[in-house]
Amino acid sequence: MSTSTTCPLPPLNPSHRVIIVGTGLAGLSAATQLTTHSIPVTLLDRAERPGGNSMKASSGINGAPTRFQTGHEDDSFYADTVRSAGSPFTNASGDERARRERLVQTVTDGSKDAVYWLSDEMGVDLSKVAQLGGHSRARTHRGVSGKPPGAAIVGALLQKLKENPFVEIRTKSRVTKVLKEAEEVVGVEYVADDQTTTLRGPVIFASGGFAGDIRGMVSQYRPDLAGFPSTNEAREGSQPLLESVGGGLIDMDRIQVHPTGFLDEKDKEASVKFLAAEALRGEGGILLSNGKRFVNELETREHVTGVVTGSAAKLDTSLQQWDVTLLLDEGAASALDSHMQFYLWKGLIRKTKFAELGQETLDSVQEYANVVAGRKDDPFGRKAFGNWTLSEVQSDSVAYVGKVTPVLHFTMGGVLFNERTQVLGEQGEPITGLWAAGEVTGGLHGQNRLGGSSLLECAVFGRIAGNEAAAFYQQHYV
Repeated sequence: MSTSTTCPLPPLNPSHRVIIVGTGLAGLSAATQLTTHSIPVTLLDRAERPGGNSMKASSGINGAPTRFQTGHEDDSFYADTVRSAGSPFTNASGDERARRERLVQTVTDGSKDAVYWLSDEMGVDLSKVAQLGGHSRARTHRGVSGKPPGAAIVGALLQKLKENPFVEIRTKSRVTKVLKEAEEVVGVEYVADDQTTTLRGPVIFASGGFAGDIRGMVSQYRPDLAGFPSTNEAREGSQPLLESVGGGLIDMDRIQVHPTGFLDEKDKEASVKFLAAEALRGEGGILLSNGKRFVNELETREHVTGVVTGSAAKLDTSLQQWDVTLLLDEGAASALDSHMQFYLWKGLIRKTKFAELGQETLDSVQEYANVVAGRKDDPFGRKAFGNWTLSEVQSDSVAYVGKVTPVLHFTMGGVLFNERTQVLGEQGEPITGLWAAGEVTGGLHGQNRLGGSSLLECAVFGRIAGNEAAAFYQQHYV
């Protein structure tokens, strides 16, 4: 039976409302903005509970410059994002290059306001800042304690929306068609309880990516990755729905493989993995293969994944998986208390002594400890070490270890859109009555997304989509 959280709607043309497909952070941000304009909103989600993959986000949200940061922050966030985006950005020219530049500028320039909106207006603690892979500064925000950032942010927005009389949330409701009449999107059809229902109004798509669609879109666009496990549930991608009404698609072969998904020793063949948050490495954690460090753990996800798959031992499993150990000392672990308690409870990380890990691991970790202490340079070029505190490694020194392997995590490709979140056709023309935000879109991240920028793009572009749809609604329906 479909679940509906409904409050009485105000008498604002109840036959039309703004329809938001998806209840992750992008959809919730859009809905929150719409309510500030007193616009009635219906959110549809095919899952049993709202929150989407945003609920799982565990490293934080990028923002620069903010009052929570220490030290000077310049325009390096834009530069880091462009560098991470790589060839799809640098090889673009003309209108496409300009579009990508505007998307990156919008999300980086809007990052400070997004963090302040969530912290000051939504009441989410984002005062802890860490440096993640691919970043030249510490700018990824999360709370000091309590829930991981994704759950904290989504939970805060959901609570406010459930109390808002302009909002209804319908779960177990799968959108099957986008309705278009006279070159304008006018609503959607969705299925719930085996019944098809039509809703009419302008539409915002915030339905996420397709990294869990292994047998469908992943196999179509990247058959070489179809054997990888994923951090996402096995659900079909929704980009074809947008393509069916003229939306252009871009960068569809750009699928991010995150270097660290937990390999549960009790279920190595699980196709859906828990993510080993990038913050684990950002706070000082290291990666080992056969007891030895082999990579700068704070390089981009794309780079670290490439080194893992190119040099670590491959496991003899039906999935494509590699044998890599993630190791933290007590300092790094203590900086991630809420994460660590969950990982320890799930058995994904265990607390142990170096005596149990072998001499090769002890020697390798001592070499890293020497780097952190400034006694030598890191042969892999790592410059930031988070909260690692272990200086002299003894056999009875405490370590936290878990097995990790690369996992499909995020799709950089998706529907064409612009900085106003308008969905665009193949030639760059806006499709009237249709907007998109979050992972369903393409062109912002290029070949690699920086950690902490997923929640960020959802907040920035979700709010823009809400404001754009509100203006359209007021002009056409009020």
